[in-house]
Amino acid sequence: MKGIYFLLLKLKEPLNKNVGALGEIGFERGNYTYVGSAQNGLEGRISRHLKSDKSKHWHIDHLLEDAEIKEVLAFEMDKEMECESASFLEKEFNKIEDFGCSDCNCNSHLFFTRKNFEEIIRKITAKIGKEATRLKDLDIQ
Repeated sequence: MKGIYFLLLKLKEPLNKNVGALGEIGFERGNYTYVGSAQNGLEGRISRHLKSDKSKHWHIDHLLEDAEIKEVLAFEMDKEMECESASFLEKEFNKIEDFGCSDCNCNSHLFFTRKNFEEIIRKITAKIGKEATRLKDLDIQ
């Protein structure tokens, strides 16, 4: 299945982290939502994000060393919805400037909030307009 996905992350403590070419970023304690796309297979991309032993290829790989993935939402749709979703999330939550968007014109693909995960999921699914495939429903080994 190809499409876009959202990683809902929890960071239990504030963190200063070197994120590759972005340099050091200060992350607040709280909840984060990352939007990405996987046009060669959502299951493979999400499976990679869930692994702890991996090379750092994307900005999100750096944050995942410290943040816990609490939920994954996946949608079978075109890549264009990745940036449209990032634009929507930027209006709803605080952006982490330039994070995860080096291959597009977005301001960010990572967003911070203190809102609970169910409220975040409701906002995303209302915007997308379709039911999400959640992590427990994906065929990930």
